[in-house]
Amino acid sequence: MYEEKAECGHLTQLLSQLGESLDQFLAFDHPDAMSTIRHWKPVLGGDLPMEGSGIDAVLQTMCQHLIPNGSQIPNPGSTAFITTGATSVAALATLSGAVAAPQRIGLTAFNFLEQHSLNWLKQLFSLNPEMKGIYSSGGSVANLIGLGAARQWCFEKIGIDVSLTGVQKPCRIYASETSHRTIHRACAVLGLGRQSVVPIPVDDLGRISIEALRKQIEMDKKSDLLLMAIVGNAGSTDAGAIDSIEELADIAQNHDIWLHIDGAYGLPGILDPAKEAFYQGIERADSVTVDPHKWLGAPVGIGATFVRNYELLQRSFTQEAAHYLEGSFSSDSSQAQHSMDSPGIPYSDLGVELSAPSRGAVVWAIINEIGKKGLQDRICRHNAMATQLAERVKQEPKLELCLEPMLSIVCFRYVGHLQSKNNEEINQLNKRIHRQLVRNGLAMPSTTMVNDKLVIRPCFLGARTTWHHADELFKEVLTIGDELTRED
Repeated sequence: MYEEKAECGHLTQLLSQLGESLDQFLAFDHPDAMSTIRHWKPVLGGDLPMEGSGIDAVLQTMCQHLIPNGSQIPNPGSTAFITTGATSVAALATLSGAVAAPQRIGLTAFNFLEQHSLNWLKQLFSLNPEMKGIYSSGGSVANLIGLGAARQWCFEKIGIDVSLTGVQKPCRIYASETSHRTIHRACAVLGLGRQSVVPIPVDDLGRISIEALRKQIEMDKKSDLLLMAIVGNAGSTDAGAIDSIEELADIAQNHDIWLHIDGAYGLPGILDPAKEAFYQGIERADSVTVDPHKWLGAPVGIGATFVRNYELLQRSFTQEAAHYLEGSFSSDSSQAQHSMDSPGIPYSDLGVELSAPSRGAVVWAIINEIGKKGLQDRICRHNAMATQLAERVKQEPKLELCLEPMLSIVCFRYVGHLQSKNNEEINQLNKRIHRQLVRNGLAMPSTTMVNDKLVIRPCFLGARTTWHHADELFKEVLTIGDELTRED
């Protein structure tokens, strides 16, 4: 007779031990994982175990060797990525779902919060009240869902159910040359092809050129192409640029084209009164995405797509009924007396995931903990940090601001005494400065390219990131730049 060897309870005791180790990690006074790799890799690696060591031994190894050698991303000085470490309540809500509602199905409290929290997000970000949303794993899938709805809408206009019979005509999707590459991948997956995405030049602020867009559309209207969608940025990944949404909406309306707004990073910026005007026209979009695992502080794996015509999602992504699934529930959900009498909202037919975790409870917990005001304070703080850093850069002769910040991203570089030298030499210097910043482990931004200039690019985003970290970055760039130029 076989007995289960995995521990399936005693969470009170186990979580106490785990929580202590996680709190120690969040002090961020431990060395980087690469500096101790010779110690932890042999412990965590090794041959496939034939006999298990038991949960106590596994937990001890996790606390001693796994957690202390985790990622630098939750470090408040890490401003490289537009993801961050989860807040405590978000981590707790995620764990709660993993234990109490491991599948997004049924008439449970967790499933109720899927749609309820999406409605809260819709209100927070001033989206069209007619919109409804669906969670997914992040911006990649969120954009895929939004553009999938656009594809369905576009082909239905010419009498084709594209999700049933496939793409039968070439399409055009217009996006700025700084749009996220998930747009191109979504078009590839949807059978439209990466080449269906037409890159439109940007202006001096990194926004899509309205004039260039108009010219491209007029030219394409003379061909046998389906003009499917315009993709606007509500906070580009490179620089945080916000396209002129109102003008994009006018163009989309005039030419009967779907308007998709990628707000994965920047949509929450609308909560900053100083930035609100940039988002004028957002309520006119046909689809909008946002990632709670960015500015809201959720753990990675939570994106959201909102569409004005929810039924399009059903027609775009239905997997059609399966006997083992739909047949397991009552045919009349209005008479449900048990949480398993109905699957609830059929999310599996509205996106690309069947099995999916309960994400809504995480977003609900985040908003419930600090409210709209708390989120607004965080976003205003980070935007103000970017503005102040940009001003300090402009006042420092050794530094060059390469793009005025619109949100919480700053693009600048060290030039020092090299101002009269060639751009490639300055690019190489800043690449060296950046690598030293990362290795020092205090201020860890990323880099990007702005008009052929390699720039240092912090994105202030994490709940733990404060004014101190912007100040530390500014000082470190100057110190390292001075040291490197003295050596040269």
